[in-house]
Amino acid sequence: MRELWLVRHGETEWSRSLRHTGLSDIPLTAAGRAEAAALRPCLQARPFALVLVSPLQRARETCRLAGYENALVDPDLREWDYGDYEGRTTPQIQAERPAWSLWTDGVPNGETASQVAARAARVIARVLPVDGDVALFAHAHILRVLAARWLGLPPRDGCLFALGTAAVSILGYEHQTPVITRWNLSLSA
Repeated sequence: MRELWLVRHGETEWSRSLRHTGLSDIPLTAAGRAEAAALRPCLQARPFALVLVSPLQRARETCRLAGYENALVDPDLREWDYGDYEGRTTPQIQAERPAWSLWTDGVPNGETASQVAARAARVIARVLPVDGDVALFAHAHILRVLAARWLGLPPRDGCLFALGTAAVSILGYEHQTPVITRWNLSLSA
């Protein structure tokens, strides 16, 4: 693999209102569909040897609107399972648990950071042998954890990588060192 392109899904009602959207299968808004379609010209100019997509509809629809109807579904690309915090905002959670952070405190009845990191590691292992560039269509937190693991950082360091809706980020190498070559690019503006 030469470059790993990470593509976050377009806007949903819950992403717009900053609600934690893990396994809830929320569709894109009209704005989210427009963001996804705006990805097409840039991504279509780049040949990918492999395109993988989360099983959740917001990622699958973004992938399809970007021009990749035949992407392979990879369950490891699903979003973090937020358990009891699904559908809630960080301020709502912090009203009960002051200074709460997903990255350090986790969620009751959901996934741990290490479980998400294990899924990210499986995705990385799957794409490394690919001859050519790879695109992944998924969600903010799984992609942030994947970037941290790419760099050899602990999963909690994914908190350092902001990622907007329909943003494109590129992981690659400088010499033989895994690096971020571009991060959080908005192609819909």
